[in-house]
Order: sequence, then C-alpha cells, then structure tokens
Amino acid sequence: MTTFLRIIIYRNKFLAYLIFIVLIGLTLHVLTSAIVINQSLGNARIEAANAFSSIESDFQNDTDRIEAYIQRIYSNQALMKDTQYFMSPTIDQYLTKKLLNNPYSEQELLSFPEDVKTYLYNWAQGDIMQISVHSKHGGNVMLFDNKGIPSYQFGKSNDDEIFQESIQKGFVYRKKLFHTSEGTGEIRFLVSSERIFSRVSNYQLGKAAAVNAAGDVYLIGNGNMKIVQQAIARKDTHGFVFDNLLSPTFYVTFSSSKFNYKLVSTIDLGTLIRKESSVLFMLFFVILTAIVSVLLLVVYNLRDDARFLHRIIQSINRVKTADFTPNKPARYRRNEYGMIAREVDDMIRQLDRHIHNEFVLKLKQQEAEMKALQHQINPHFLYNTLEVIRSTALVNQDAHTADAIATLGALYREIVQKDNIITIGSELELLQKYLKIMEFKYPDLFYYQIDVSESILELPTIKFWMQTLAENFFVHGFSMEKEFNLFIVTGREDNDFYKLEFIDNGISIEEVRLADIRKALSSNYGANTKSIGLYNVCTRLKYFYRDGLSISVDNNIEAGVKISVQISKEVISDVQAVNR
Repeated sequence: MTTFLRIIIYRNKFLAYLIFIVLIGLTLHVLTSAIVINQSLGNARIEAANAFSSIESDFQNDTDRIEAYIQRIYSNQALMKDTQYFMSPTIDQYLTKKLLNNPYSEQELLSFPEDVKTYLYNWAQGDIMQISVHSKHGGNVMLFDNKGIPSYQFGKSNDDEIFQESIQKGFVYRKKLFHTSEGTGEIRFLVSSERIFSRVSNYQLGKAAAVNAAGDVYLIGNGNMKIVQQAIARKDTHGFVFDNLLSPTFYVTFSSSKFNYKLVSTIDLGTLIRKESSVLFMLFFVILTAIVSVLLLVVYNLRDDARFLHRIIQSINRVKTADFTPNKPARYRRNEYGMIAREVDDMIRQLDRHIHNEFVLKLKQQEAEMKALQHQINPHFLYNTLEVIRSTALVNQDAHTADAIATLGALYREIVQKDNIITIGSELELLQKYLKIMEFKYPDLFYYQIDVSESILELPTIKFWMQTLAENFFVHGFSMEKEFNLFIVTGREDNDFYKLEFIDNGISIEEVRLADIRKALSSNYGANTKSIGLYNVCTRLKYFYRDGLSISVDNNIEAGVKISVQISKEVISDVQAVNR
C-alpha cells in the first residue's frame, strides 16, 4: 500500500498533499465551528433581547398601572383626602383624622391603604412592594410581604434607610399629588427588582445583571460581578471580556431609555462550547472522514502511478541486463504513466523479437554456409567411394563392416537429399540409422529401443535434431565399463499435447550442472552455455514450434538422464502451413 513512499518524487508529493489536506480540513473545522458558535451566540443574544423586552414590558405595565391609580386618586376626592390623612405622623392621628372628617357622611368611607392593596398591588401582581407618602419632613410607609399582607411604618425621616434608593431593592416611581401646609405631597412606588428580574429566569441568559445609572449592580442568578463590571466599562454593546486568557466571556448590553438601567447578559464561551459539543464533534467527525477519504484517494492514485514508474525502471534494468523474458501486461491507465509503461513493454517485446530474428538469421546463414560446403563435395564421389569400401569388405568376407558402411551411406544420402522439414517418423529413421552405426561401434555394449505411437509419426518437424540428443548420451553418459548401455525413445499422445522422451541409463548430471542447463534452456540467450548441442536443438525447435514447445531435462531415479520434448496440439496446424 505504501510502497510508493520509497520513491522520492511520490514521498514528497504525498507529504505535500498530506499537509495541504490537513490544513484545509483544520481550516474548514475552525470555520464551521466558528459559525456554529457564532450561531449559538446569536441565539443567546436573541434570548437576552427577549428577556430585556419582557422586563421592559413588565416595567411599562407597572408604570401604566401606577399612572392609572394616580388618575383614580385625582378623580376621587374622598380617596385624595384619605391619602392626605395618611401623611399623619402616627397611625393614631391618621385614624383620628379619618373619623373626624367623615363623622356622618353617607358616602362610603375610603381607605387609602386598602385601596392601594385592592387596585394597585393586586393589579401589579405583587411587583410594587413598597408605597410611601412623603412631605418635606418625612414619610409614612406601607410595605407588602410576599403574601401581599401590608405593614405600616409612620413618622420616618426622608433620610431614613428605608427610603434609600438602591437597585438591590428596586426602581422608585415618584408622583406629585397635592399641596399641604407642610408642602407638596409626594407618593413613591417601589417596584421590586427581585420580582421583576426573577421572571426572566426561564430564559437561557447564562449569567446576567442589571445596572442603574449610579453603577449599582443587581446580579441575576449566578452572575459574575467582575465580568459584569468589565462589560460595563466597555463602550460596545457586545463583545468579549476575559476573566483570564483561557476563559473568554461573551457579553451583550441593552439600555433602557425609560427606566434608566442596563441589562448585561454574559455567556461563558467554554460553557457554550460544551453545550454545542455534540454538534462540534459531529462536524469534526465529518471533516476527519473527508480528510481520510481524500488521503486514501491520493494514496490510491499515487500508488498506481508509482507502480507504473517502478515497472518502467524495472523494464529498463531488465533490458540493461539483456533479460527479455515476457512480463505480465501492464494494466492500462488513461494517463502518461500508463501509456509509457505499455510502450516500454511493447518496445521490449519488439526488441526481443528483433534480436531473436537476428539470431535465427545467423543460424540460417550458418546453415546455408554449411550446405554450401556440403555441396562443394561431389555426393556421387562419396557414394561411389563408400560402395568401393563396402565391396572390399564383402570380398574380404567382413559382413559386419560392410553393413556399417551401407548404413552410413544411407544415412548420408537421406541427410543430403531430404528437405529441412520432415515428419517425426522420417527423423526417427535417421536416428535409427545413427544408432545402428553406434551398435557397430560398441557391439554387445549398447542397445536401443524405439517405441513411438503412430499418431506422432506424421507430425512435421525439422531435420536431424534427435541425433544430437543421442550423441549427448554417447559423449557424456556412455560407459565402456558398463555391460549394458541402453537408449530408449518413447512417444505418446495426450489430450492437449504430444510427448517424446529420450531416456538412457548412463551417468547422471550433477545438480549444479543440471541447474545451469535448465537456466540456459529457459533463456533466449544461452549461447555461452557448455551444452551447445542441446541448446541449438532447443533453439531450432522453439523457432519452429514457437510457444507450443517445452523441453525439460531430468535425472532418472536409478541412473541416467531423461530429456522430454512436449509439443502442443494447438501449433500443429500452424507448422503444417506452406510458409513453414
């Protein structure tokens, strides 16, 4: 899979692709994560804006109710008088004035505290927690607990702590009502911060705070005072502040134009990332899958290109070492590497064919030269000379010598007169004449046997190649010390091929030498081998039968050598053509 990494070009290219793709993937992940986080921040800003709108709406409703109640006081003289009585220093004085000024009135006796509770506190849903009526010297206070039960405090100085305005308590709404001998009367309504801001707890604000004009801060929920103060100090309505470098916090500020306060919402970026962790992980997984897929595609293409380049280099090295053995065809690729690899393989095949043809041409040339030499000798002179020698042998009553000379003459006549392409039966006749001569030479020491199927006898072949195989036996395997030297030729037909075997019981071939012979026979260029006769036979037969021929050389189990010649049936129709 990674063999291409051994090639410098592709190793550098792969590293470049790897760095580029990883950088692109990281950039895409950062951008998409930033988009997701920015979207979450946008949603948080919308939530904060909705919360601010809700608070503003509640404030507006409360002020509308206060204004409506002030109008109620203005429109009802009895209620106005009771409100003025409520400015008495003590509750007893308030009640006394209330009774003295309405002793026999048939009108309903109105009570400012009861009316406030009925029409204002209940209307405002408990937001107004404190109502006070003031003169220039002091004021009286009506307080409501969480259950709406009022309590009263009279005779409080205007500087009393109960009247101190703080955002922790709430927002004070002032209304001038009437004039008395002690000055202008004023009613103050305290809208509770706790009640107003607690209603936005269902919004996902993160951490929030309300800040008044004086800079007082009311923390909503678990707000961070330090972060809120940093956000207030910034002039931007939104941005980031840092409690530390590793913990950025996003803030957004909304200013109220009517009620003179600011709502600051803060969201910790780490918390937001954890909230969106599933989406971010999914994005990371998708981008990682894309990176791996692209890298696999790159590796696949680089590997194939490297294979073709490696193949081209191997082909060049084979040619340099004169190795033209056929190579497995290259898989075609529609690019330059595939074309080059195929062209190099084709060039090697063409070169092999050209060299082979040149070699065969030289053999043919040598054969022609030998024939020319043969034709320089008058065959009739040789025949007549052999006949004179044979006649002399008969006169001297040497029948054995006469038969040997007659066989030699017949063998020479057939070699000269027969065509180069003959049948296997004719070739066996030439071999048999040679073997008879060797019987004359080694009487009682040499025997031969030929057992070939008739279906093989008519097959075409080249002339005078079996004699060389027999001659090898007499040169390398025959032993004068043996009483029984045997040479056997067998031939049989199989389903797909014809097979001839030349078997002897002579001396076996050493394993190292046998390996050299096999290597020479399997190579197209074994002219330097010591088995020149055997190699020439193999070359001539391969030139005639081409790929339909195979020759093997093996040692017999007991003794001697077996040479097997196998001819494919597919080539027989071709070698019988006229141009062969």
